[in-house]
Amino acid sequence: MREINENRPSKARVWIRELRLPFTTASIVPIILGTAIAWGTTGFFLWDVFLLTLLGGVSIHLGANVVNDYWDYHQGSDNINIEFIRPFTGGSRMIQEGLLSPRAVLAGSIIIFSIGAIIGIYLTFTRGFFILILGLLGIFLAFFYTAPPFKFVSRGVGEIIIGICFGIFLTLGAFFTQAQIIALEPIIVSLPIALLVSGILYINEFADFNADRDAGKHTLVVRLGRKRASKLYVALLVLVYLIVVFAVLLRFTNSFSLIVFSTIPLGILGARYALKECNNPMAMISANVSTILNHLITGITLTLAYVFFGLSIFLTSHLILPVVAVAGILGFIISALISWRIHRQAKAMKSNR
Repeated sequence: MREINENRPSKARVWIRELRLPFTTASIVPIILGTAIAWGTTGFFLWDVFLLTLLGGVSIHLGANVVNDYWDYHQGSDNINIEFIRPFTGGSRMIQEGLLSPRAVLAGSIIIFSIGAIIGIYLTFTRGFFILILGLLGIFLAFFYTAPPFKFVSRGVGEIIIGICFGIFLTLGAFFTQAQIIALEPIIVSLPIALLVSGILYINEFADFNADRDAGKHTLVVRLGRKRASKLYVALLVLVYLIVVFAVLLRFTNSFSLIVFSTIPLGILGARYALKECNNPMAMISANVSTILNHLITGITLTLAYVFFGLSIFLTSHLILPVVAVAGILGFIISALISWRIHRQAKAMKSNR
């Protein structure tokens, strides 16, 4: 017994694993993007408001991670999942490994949600009532994503809910806290981010297919089947780039946003593995990783687009355009190198099996 206790990770490490901190990019990216849109289009930027918005948004995200583990445990999907691919699918496994009790996980989620709610109330009084509306909707949708009676994920709309919360709401909320106005532009610009964050959840559901189906968790992948679901994933990726093109053509965003196309190598890699390996959870790791990185780099490139747009007010076109071109080329090279690396690692794993 003493030896088991010595090998048991500390409470801090357990909670770090439970929170799944590396995946907070899903909430950090849209908040930074919304802030950049506000600065690029209106010139407003307040550091204290940005940091509070970031802390509040990330708190709601972490609360959702934790409470989802609690309800997935009670509904049995994580308990019977033997095909999960850590760290992408199957939850944190802290309850399943006996490192945290279900009660502790539920209590932790309530505390984290409360932190986000307190920050939201402060921002409501200092920046506007619209923040309260977004905050309440965000917490409601995040909590009932897996919780009864709504269980949105089991109704095949969980992917849409995640896209709305971690794409549109966070981007628009971050924009509003800075600019103090509601505008269409941050909503349109957030759509690629919304699609890609939905794509992260969606591609992760392929590995959880059998466990979700057997537990009655009818995700979109379960409803469609892996083969048809893989085609929808490819359509989602195509839509990301089409939205940017039409947004530029219709003047919903600036032309600098076209540097998003530097992420195409990651999109091609994800599509290739989704179509080819949809029934092989381990081989799908390449699609999991590429989708996460695509979301991250797309968010970075869109943020840079608005930074460049803001700078273009002060700099002439012959100074700013070369910088944008270099950023696009570097982004493409980085995406291509990352994609090549992911593909090589996938081939190495396949040859070792």
